[in-house]
Amino acid sequence: MFASVLVANRAEIACRIFRTARAMGMTTVAVYSDADAKAKHVREADRAVHIGPAPASESYLRGDKIIAAAQEAGAEAIHPGYGFLSENPDFAQAVIDAGLIWIGPTPAAIRAMGLKDEAKRIAEEAGVPVVPGYRGDAQDAKTLAKAAKDVGFPVLIKAIAGGGGRGIREVNAAGEFAAALESARREASAAFGDDRVIVEKLIQRPRHIEVQVFGDKHGNLVHLYERDCSLQRRRQKVIEEAPAPGMTDEVRAAMTDAALKVARAVNYENAGTVEYVVDGTGALREDGFWFLEMNTRLQVEHPVTEAVTGLDLVEWQFRVAAGEKLPKTQDEIELNGHAIEARLCAEDPSEGFRPSVGRLERFDLIDPRGRGRVDAGYERGDVISSSYDSLIAKLVVHSKDRETAITRCGDFLDHLRVFPLKSNGGFLRKCLRSMTFVRGVHHVGAVSEEIGVLTSRTRGTHSAALAAACLDFAEAGYADSPWDVLDGWRANGPASVRWRFKIDDEDIELVLSPVGDPSYRMADGRCVSGFFEDSVAEYGDIDFEIDGQPVSIGFMRRGGTLHVFTEGDTFTVEAPGASREHADSAGGDVVKAPLPGKVVAICAKAGAAVKKGEPLVTLEAMKMEHQLKAPRDGIIAEIAAEEGAQVKEGALLVRLAEEEAA
Repeated sequence: MFASVLVANRAEIACRIFRTARAMGMTTVAVYSDADAKAKHVREADRAVHIGPAPASESYLRGDKIIAAAQEAGAEAIHPGYGFLSENPDFAQAVIDAGLIWIGPTPAAIRAMGLKDEAKRIAEEAGVPVVPGYRGDAQDAKTLAKAAKDVGFPVLIKAIAGGGGRGIREVNAAGEFAAALESARREASAAFGDDRVIVEKLIQRPRHIEVQVFGDKHGNLVHLYERDCSLQRRRQKVIEEAPAPGMTDEVRAAMTDAALKVARAVNYENAGTVEYVVDGTGALREDGFWFLEMNTRLQVEHPVTEAVTGLDLVEWQFRVAAGEKLPKTQDEIELNGHAIEARLCAEDPSEGFRPSVGRLERFDLIDPRGRGRVDAGYERGDVISSSYDSLIAKLVVHSKDRETAITRCGDFLDHLRVFPLKSNGGFLRKCLRSMTFVRGVHHVGAVSEEIGVLTSRTRGTHSAALAAACLDFAEAGYADSPWDVLDGWRANGPASVRWRFKIDDEDIELVLSPVGDPSYRMADGRCVSGFFEDSVAEYGDIDFEIDGQPVSIGFMRRGGTLHVFTEGDTFTVEAPGASREHADSAGGDVVKAPLPGKVVAICAKAGAAVKKGEPLVTLEAMKMEHQLKAPRDGIIAEIAAEEGAQVKEGALLVRLAEEEAA
């Protein structure tokens, strides 16, 4: 076994690999860009080497710099993590040529599976079903449009070198194809340096199920069962689980056998994942799945497989790379219980999942049951940069059955405290508790179908108001005079206590009626007890019961404003009439850049009339494209940016004429 390893990655995955490396007695080496000089993965490594400026193209995507860093630090091996150079066969070969140990599959296997069209050809030859579509060499728009028509709408345009949901566009009609193709190519070129695409038939209500495989240098090959990654937003996974809901022994045998056929076809070594698109219109069938692609690396969602098998996949990667045989045979790998992973990201679901960047002044994530796993790339005080993706951490729970796992993961999110950045914690919690997910009938488009409910924050306002009322009680204390007691007593009429708040700019009135000491009845009939708290701390938790069920809500006072953490979200509570400045990226007469990025498309011209919601500018930031739309009907008075320009957060992009002029 080698004694030292460099991780050619950052944030969460680098920290996770370091954890196993340390347990195995290895020296760990981190690499970092200017933006990550004080990052968690840098702090946790035994040694760290600077590799360049913040843009990934000048640092984490520079294989020559990473290999030089390994040589400088004396590392014997390089682990690529996921993303960046993890599936780049040229980088893998360069690592080997430099005399270092590559922790991953062979360059030949990466190359064979790296292009979706070639991977599907290999799968077909191995006897594995694939989705009908066009995978030809001709890439002109006319040929691709004809192919889409021949396949039959709806279709998917997919980047050949794609991954992570990037370079993929759904097209439902011929008239939409040209614009979708241009957008997919642009995103694919920016993400992978390759704008070639394939066109596939879109499977209706598809599920996404994948099989983890592992091979060694001695010809041994096993699977570690399946994962379901069907809950997705914009083709990016949100919540993953193992095993797949509704899986039968017969379908599992068919899927895992097909996965092993694909892996054997390329003499696969190390960790890999064979992904399928699955017919989700009914129960799983042996003839209802099709090969999608093979990821030749460790997956983001690997912790759920570790949870249900009791294995450390990174340790397996190290041992296989060192030339050892697989630690277990197929018969020795057992499947136990159910695991769920939720991806916590710095983004605002209520604003179209706009990324949120800046310093994490508060970041607390505690499993109330004490057995959950958190793979985090950040800690309190760290800065989330616009240069990289928005993943903060992964929450992983493992229980005896799926129902219990869902409950535990929801409880985990209830104890999330993030400030001042926005997070998708409340969105994840709602996803977990949506009936579509609870029944296990969700599919890749389920989030889109329920997006309004899943991004709504109104359900948490009751809890936020109760927390504010608790603190009102605490500040008042227990009065010496009966005339000062907050019990709602009135000379005539029923007793009640009223609070008026402005919660996230919405006026909320909370009415409580005493029904005991210290119990109150809410207007909706629910009973609140354990309400008094003799505490005026600046930060803490408030514990009470609603209809006998324990509730714990976090709070923080900042500048006279109360911030309440509940149901995975953060709510701002103020007295009515209080003023507060708001950073509105696209309100009134202007459209501003919501975060630093590159202007990749301008969809309008000065002097043109536009309608509210009409696309104006496409901004590329944090590895994704963000469409900025007209805030109202009007006339464009000024286009203040050019295509290709790098802009700062808050930069003016488009200005509309005054309402009177329009």
